[in-house]
Amino acid sequence: MKILLDAMGGDNAPDAVIKGAVKAIKELESEIILIGNEDIINSKIKEFYGKENISELSNKITIKHTTETIEMEDTPTIAIKHKKDSSMVVGFKMLKEGEGDVFISAGNSGALLTGATLLVGRIKGIDRPAIAPMLPAYKKSFMLMDAGANTNCKPLNLIQFAQMSTIYLKNTFGIENPKIGLLNIGTEETKGNDLVKETYNLLKENSEEYGINFIGNVEGRDCFSGEVDAVITDGFTGNVFLKTVEGLGKLVKRNLTESLKRNLLTTIGAIPCLPAIKRFSKTMDYKEYGGALFLGVKKPVVKAHGSSDEYLFYFTLKQAENFVKSGAIEKMKDEFEKK
Repeated sequence: MKILLDAMGGDNAPDAVIKGAVKAIKELESEIILIGNEDIINSKIKEFYGKENISELSNKITIKHTTETIEMEDTPTIAIKHKKDSSMVVGFKMLKEGEGDVFISAGNSGALLTGATLLVGRIKGIDRPAIAPMLPAYKKSFMLMDAGANTNCKPLNLIQFAQMSTIYLKNTFGIENPKIGLLNIGTEETKGNDLVKETYNLLKENSEEYGINFIGNVEGRDCFSGEVDAVITDGFTGNVFLKTVEGLGKLVKRNLTESLKRNLLTTIGAIPCLPAIKRFSKTMDYKEYGGALFLGVKKPVVKAHGSSDEYLFYFTLKQAENFVKSGAIEKMKDEFEKK
């Protein structure tokens, strides 16, 4: 298996990308192909590890040289069409042509979505691909879909999000009958806007036909109860929800750290609790859950956080390998293309 990794995408590229790849390669069965400017990558290898080139660190990491980079401020469609030798466009072309099994990038989100759709292509039968991150919940995690790819949706899109979530969770996590909830402002079927109410009615009446275990409306506060496996919503609402969760997690971690370090007494008192505190911190850390899957395209694509550090790249690489192993994309093709 080969993982294609955009070495030039993200706020901390290429430093964090390289360090994450070197850290992860020891635990992966896959090879990693770093896509980006070879001179810059090798200069960083010398700076970080004292080696002349990356092959001295591992024979499982290679470089695909490119000369351009899609910047965060670039207009997505223009960048994809005109920056042909950018690390992102080259990565997508390699993925499409079978030179890799999954593509990861922390670069320009709009360009990633545009490139995945235009260069790799949608699965036949899926109207709109969607971003699907995993988030922490009580004693487990849940999938949020969509987290920002589609700000305006129709009921058909939300139903397809639910179907894709079901297929992915079955094949990757072994959840036989994933519980799918619809994000709403109340659990009653009369609550919500027209999109949510119409989607609710369609899911309620046809969930068996769609192959979805629909458990009804879910309020934001109940998403973390451990009672739901995937939460479905439009990309605008989902992105606001995602950023709020990430912000709250940072607030909890920061306040907890400051409280424990307030004075000598609190610091000493915290020592017996350190194992529990570390477990809690690990559960709340979004880095542990890797990047966000881009479901609905013909090949596996993973969107890493734009601010990813080496640890998040490390977890995202491990996640990407499992994504490919699950065969979820092939299962989606089978399900949707037979209809």
